[in-house]
Amino acid sequence: MLNNNNNNIINNLNTIKKEINEACKIAERKEGVINLVAVSKTIDATYICEAAKYGQVCFGENKVQEAFKKWPYIKKLYPKTRLHMIGPLQSNKVKEAIEIFDVIETIDREKIALEIKKNINNHQSLPELYVQVNIAEEAQKNGCSPVEAKSFINNCIAYGLNITGIMGIPPLNEEPAPYFALLTKIAKDSSLNNISMGMSNDFEKAIYLGATSIRVGTKIFGERKLIKVST
Repeated sequence: MLNNNNNNIINNLNTIKKEINEACKIAERKEGVINLVAVSKTIDATYICEAAKYGQVCFGENKVQEAFKKWPYIKKLYPKTRLHMIGPLQSNKVKEAIEIFDVIETIDREKIALEIKKNINNHQSLPELYVQVNIAEEAQKNGCSPVEAKSFINNCIAYGLNITGIMGIPPLNEEPAPYFALLTKIAKDSSLNNISMGMSNDFEKAIYLGATSIRVGTKIFGERKLIKVST
C-alpha cells in the first residue's frame, strides 16, 4: 500500500528532477551525468509502470525473488527500463540475478565474485557490476572495507568481471559528506566512473561530492509497508 496515487508519482518525479537540477547547478555539474534510480522494492507493478510510462528508466530492487515476480511483465511493457540490484546478493541467487538485472551494485566479497565468474560464460549479455564498499565499516552493513576496496576491485577485474562502478551507504544520523568523499576517492583511485551514493534525504550532498547515480524511493513512491518476500 502506498500513500501516493499515480498523479503524485508523476509530480514527485518532476520535483526530484528539479532538485537534481538545482544540486547540479550548485556543484557546477551537468544534470545529464546524474542517473536517477527509482527504488521500487515492495512497490506494486502498477505504480512502477506509471513511472516508466512517464519516462523513468532506472529502477532498483533489493531481492532477486521479488524482481522475478514483477519485472518480466514490466520489461515486456517497457523494454528500455534498466533494473539495478541494490540489496545484498546471496551466492545461491547469483545465476538468477544475472538473468534479470541490468546492473548489480552489491558485489561485496570474494564468494560472490567467484560465483559470478562461474556463471558469466553461460550468458550472452551480462549486467554491469558495482563493488559495494562499507564506507563506515558498520557491522550490520554489507560491503568490503575501504582499505581493501582497491585490491578487491582489481581481483574482480582479473576474474573477468565487468566492474564499472562503486556503491556505498553512509551511516544513519551522521553527516554523510565525509563518507561520500571517501567513496569518490576510492572510485577515482580504481579508475571507476560510476559512483552510486545518495538517497532521498542526502542525494544533493552526494551529487556535490561526485555521485553519478542516486537511489531515491520514498520521495517518488511515498512511504511503503514492508512486504516479506522469501529469499
